Amino acid sequence: MKNVVVVGSQWGDEGKGKIVDWLSSEADIVIRFQGGHNAGHTLVIDGTTYKLRLLPSGIVRKDKISIIGNGVVVDPWALLDEIKEIQSKGIEITQKNLIISESANLILPFHREMDEIREDAAGKAKIGTTRRGIGPAYEDKVGRRSIRVMDLISEKNLDHRLETVLMHHNAIRKGLGKKIYKKEKLKDDLLKIAPEILKYSQPVWKKIDEFKSQEKKILFEGAQGILLDVDHGTYPFVTSSNTVASAAATGSGCGPNSINYVLGITKAYTTRVGEGPFPTELKNEIGEKLGSVGKEFGTVTSRKRRCGWFDGVLVRQTIKIAGIDGIALTKLDVLDQLDEIKMCIAYDVGGKKMDYLPAAMDDQLKAKPIYKNFKGWKSSTKGIKNFEELPENAKIYIKELEKFIETKVASISTSPERNDTILIVDPFSI
Repeated sequence: MKNVVVVGSQWGDEGKGKIVDWLSSEADIVIRFQGGHNAGHTLVIDGTTYKLRLLPSGIVRKDKISIIGNGVVVDPWALLDEIKEIQSKGIEITQKNLIISESANLILPFHREMDEIREDAAGKAKIGTTRRGIGPAYEDKVGRRSIRVMDLISEKNLDHRLETVLMHHNAIRKGLGKKIYKKEKLKDDLLKIAPEILKYSQPVWKKIDEFKSQEKKILFEGAQGILLDVDHGTYPFVTSSNTVASAAATGSGCGPNSINYVLGITKAYTTRVGEGPFPTELKNEIGEKLGSVGKEFGTVTSRKRRCGWFDGVLVRQTIKIAGIDGIALTKLDVLDQLDEIKMCIAYDVGGKKMDYLPAAMDDQLKAKPIYKNFKGWKSSTKGIKNFEELPENAKIYIKELEKFIETKVASISTSPERNDTILIVDPFSI
């Protein structure tokens, strides 16, 4: 039995959805362990596009069990809408193939509004959140005033929990000159949808233990990327959860010994959505070309992604932080028509050469990339399924990338299609 964790090694949007879907053909269970509906995974299967936000990527495959773990914050209305959307495309979703942790925390309407209020008030200092209420929901979780899935079972308990959380939020709202929330209206709205949410609810930690005893293969699906980790990312321009591989254990309810292999999804160039440092960003024609050819728009918000050269320093750093065993290199075909390709191998930070990105934001903003140049291959790699069939210059680029980040390339994605993948290492068979 092998259990695999999939994480993004950059700022998210690395193509995790396709890779998780591709790997889930071998897995029995697919688990989301952090984040919320601020993270989108796009799957293209037999010409049909599925845009997932909360549902694990395994949901589109028959005979797989998809789990939303305790580390995820769940907007119940958004989840029910997503279930309907995916069902409308012919995918069956029942209590047999979808489980939600009874301990998962809920995102409520005042969380979304607080997210918007803060972003609007911040002006140029805004973080660039998706305005989905993720951060405020995690704050309530840590503040021990959150509403959890299990709280929907009892009207009396829900009433008490709402009173606690609204005491906090209404005090802030009143101070900001915003209307206060009425408990009864919110309680009624939650009780209306409670049966639809609760029918999927189970103690996930117990189910995982059962699956392990049955020697089921488990795939842990991360959202966002390690550079958005609340501890290890480009703080404060980060998400509100831990996105590193070790969060898979905490966010689902199992020990670290349940993880056998960590796969880091890594784009052949670099992108970022929202604000924050980005040393290799290209504000020129090449950056625009990467964005247009790579269709770099957010799955959730449709925001245009910032594009730049591959930052080997950052990926090497995230590999060490997350304990990544191998990378899945994605979107190689986007580089096909470039005359020259660059890779960042160090930074100049105020005249000092550095081989890692410092933690202080001021230093991160000063970091200037030092590049190694490669000749482009000027031919199509789209759909290639064998490494030896790649253009020679593409093979040189990949081998040098692998050498610099000090980690094996386990697979190479050559198009958004599920089967257009060069498999070098199968994480489930090591």
